[in-house]
Amino acid sequence: MDKPARKRGRKAKNATDAEPNPNSTTTATTSTAPAAETVVASLNAASDTTTTDRRGSKRRRKAGKGKDDDVAIVTSPERRTSRYSEHNGDYDVTTVVPEVPPRWESVGKVVPSMDAVVKVFCVHTEPNFSLPWQRKRQYSSSSSGFIIGGRRVLTNAHSVEHHTQVKVKKRGSDTKYLATVLAIGTECDIAMLTVSDNEFWEGISPLEFGDLPALQDAVTVVGYPIGGDTISVTSGVVSRIEILSYVHGSTELLGLQIDAAINSGNSGGPAFNDKGECVGIAFQSLKHEDAENIGYVIPTPVITHFIRDYEKNGEYTGFPILGVEWQKMENPDLRMSMGMGNEHKGVRIKRIEPTAPESNVLSPSDIILSFDGVNVANDGTVPFRHGERIGFSYLVSQKYTGDKALVKILRNSKIHEFNIKLATHKRLIPAHIGGKPPSYYIIAGFVFTAVSVPYLRSEYGKDYDFDAPVKLLDKHLHAMAESVDEQLLVVSQVLVADINIGYEEIVNTQVIAFNNKPVKNLKSLADMVESCNEEFLKFDLEYEQIVVLRTKTAKKATRDILLTHCIPSAMSDDLRS
Repeated sequence: MDKPARKRGRKAKNATDAEPNPNSTTTATTSTAPAAETVVASLNAASDTTTTDRRGSKRRRKAGKGKDDDVAIVTSPERRTSRYSEHNGDYDVTTVVPEVPPRWESVGKVVPSMDAVVKVFCVHTEPNFSLPWQRKRQYSSSSSGFIIGGRRVLTNAHSVEHHTQVKVKKRGSDTKYLATVLAIGTECDIAMLTVSDNEFWEGISPLEFGDLPALQDAVTVVGYPIGGDTISVTSGVVSRIEILSYVHGSTELLGLQIDAAINSGNSGGPAFNDKGECVGIAFQSLKHEDAENIGYVIPTPVITHFIRDYEKNGEYTGFPILGVEWQKMENPDLRMSMGMGNEHKGVRIKRIEPTAPESNVLSPSDIILSFDGVNVANDGTVPFRHGERIGFSYLVSQKYTGDKALVKILRNSKIHEFNIKLATHKRLIPAHIGGKPPSYYIIAGFVFTAVSVPYLRSEYGKDYDFDAPVKLLDKHLHAMAESVDEQLLVVSQVLVADINIGYEEIVNTQVIAFNNKPVKNLKSLADMVESCNEEFLKFDLEYEQIVVLRTKTAKKATRDILLTHCIPSAMSDDLRS
């Protein structure tokens, strides 16, 4: 036979149910207001222990409490009084002091540094490398950034590349402020902005930088990725620290790998440690069918190098390199043949950049034993932190352009030491052109231009390293510039006209010489053609191909071709000076 339902307000028959436990009540009511983090944890714990009584109403119980124990209800201050009055005498309200309500304003400021994270809006107008006399259609993008000291904002370089207009908006604001780009570090993918409007800086505290995190340290990435308009927070841990390939700058610098999601729009946002300090900038992620949640962060050593470089020189000068290609010395027979004893460790120099300052003192087959007093291992690594090693190029990247470094080498079984001045890398095919429009020169419909990585990407797509001609790729990967102003020139296309009949199929073909004189760069080619008084213009191209044009006829036809294709000038502005 079923028991009759107990009427509302009637005391329980069991005496233990009628009187609350005074000890548990006193313990719960004498506690002080918890910190913001504790409140959040309490709210989460309460939501995880929700139970349903026989009347169907949901009541939250503290973890570890029994069914017959008192329940401490975490609720809003407005509803707390009504919850106590619902028991109609079950509790002695004269002896129970309600728990101090949580301070919701402190809960909302668990990570106060998020107020320094801004949203960056940029209008880009990219150059057209295939038609270098014009630009592509403009487009807009949004990314993230954050405020640092000195009324400055940091974001990614690719977020403001080829910018026409840049605006920033603070968290919780409806106003976009015009920003000025102070410096762009393409190699390290960092850009520095500032805002002239004083209103933008009101009530904002700049972020502080923390130390380089260790493996398994927790990190929180904050930004404005796709999927919404408000700020987004993702968390993870540091899973790897090593020399990474920076896609935008085609360089290799120190980087952090994390397992937090980094999506489009997160670029430029800060990564925080558990102390609320900025330990990096989100900048790229790995998209692969066999990989999930692999994101990359620019660490503080690279960020501080960029900032100090700008403060020291008034502009970004870049990261120096040693300017050598080296070979591991792990084979014992190879070490013996190079005169290395058991006490020697290092790497062998294969080639030296002709434009590098150290080309005057170092030689191929020299063994680099140490750099600035740090011994280099046979695999090219140096001690990094406890239990970690890293490529010795990290030591070079910590220097600034123009700094000197002590390099110890082994040459013919003798040890030598040199103080070498470090400089930036001069590539025959540069990874970028510094945001400038591409150079070009046109004669008789032949469009001459200098090859760069953006040009290859424009001509052959993002997979240019597979689709571009083999000779261009070989130059890109292995060729070294003999002088600082040397360029690799090609005939990018031929604008068809009567004068160039039979040459229409020449596309992306390297120029070797003009009138039997080697071509050094685009400006020298333009000067030689414009000042030519010989009867013919002769261009020597690769694969033993030549182009011959009558000088007077070619120069006259150029004006008509420019008019037909609406080209403003036969050469870019940088070639006129």
